[in-house]
Amino acid sequence: MMTESNRAASPAAIGYRRLVAFAAVLTLCLIMIGAYVRLSDAGLGCPDWPGCYGKVLPSQAHAEIAGAVAVQGGEHGPVSMLKAWREMGHRYVAILLGIIVIAIVVQAWRLRDTLRQSPWLPTLLLGVVILQGLFGKWTVTLLLKPAIVTGHLFGGLLTLALLVWLWQRQNPLPRYVDAEPVAALSRFAWLGLGVLGVQIALGGWTSANYAGLACPDLPTCQGQWWPETHFTDAFHIFRELGMTRDGAALPLAALTAIQMAHRIGAVIAGTFLLWLGVRIAGTEGARALGWWLLAALALQVTLGVIVVLSGLPMWAAVAHNGVAAVLTALLVVVAQRAQRARLRI
Repeated sequence: MMTESNRAASPAAIGYRRLVAFAAVLTLCLIMIGAYVRLSDAGLGCPDWPGCYGKVLPSQAHAEIAGAVAVQGGEHGPVSMLKAWREMGHRYVAILLGIIVIAIVVQAWRLRDTLRQSPWLPTLLLGVVILQGLFGKWTVTLLLKPAIVTGHLFGGLLTLALLVWLWQRQNPLPRYVDAEPVAALSRFAWLGLGVLGVQIALGGWTSANYAGLACPDLPTCQGQWWPETHFTDAFHIFRELGMTRDGAALPLAALTAIQMAHRIGAVIAGTFLLWLGVRIAGTEGARALGWWLLAALALQVTLGVIVVLSGLPMWAAVAHNGVAAVLTALLVVVAQRAQRARLRI
């Protein structure tokens, strides 16, 4: 009978696992590239989809881009050759990821007897990636509508979570002296993913609405513990970027409300993840994961402080997105190991 360790050691399984691992790393990079494109105001560098003014390369659309730059009065606007390359670079990497995910699905179905695993999870992953492609299209064609931009970010993190779960499923379960303590982490890991997901959505909404500098100080905001806020306009989902639901310019009080919600969420999520990290670090068989979670959390808090006090430096803002993805991946690993440990009890 083929055991779990034998399956994991077979050449086909090793190649499959490496392909999944590469896709996960590429997804993490893509999330950070997407953050860079968004924060550098290059999301409309090519205002059509999937090409750039109908061309494969921005250099082929030089005349169209030059005309758009002239109309907007200089390269300070949303269109420029540099921004077009940033936007298309993001799309090229996304296409590469899509091709790799298709290869993963094909391999999952072809090797389903060797791996002795259902191929439906990789198939679901492909569905998520296709939906992500649609969100990428809508991000451009709907002119950076905040709900679409936030959904696109969340879809990227869901793609990463599914890839990490799939990769972890290819690895043999560690040998535990007692699997029960690790299994007991399951509900807390899933709760942590839920709490982190809400906070990431708040962060995505903050970024999509360019509300990162609405509060330029810490721990107060605009020199007050609770400045003027307007939550109704801030969290109205179906509105255009920078506009209220009535079409007026979005007031500072709405941007402040978005930033304050993100800060409150950070305190709640950070406190829970701190407790969870300590608990995992104290669990035999999962100690290293706990310490990694605590280290990533400390880095994320540090980056959040730098983003506010240093006026949203690009490197810190992009890294802030990346570490959020790393936290997600770590919690997925904990949840997956806990679930598999429960089967051993």
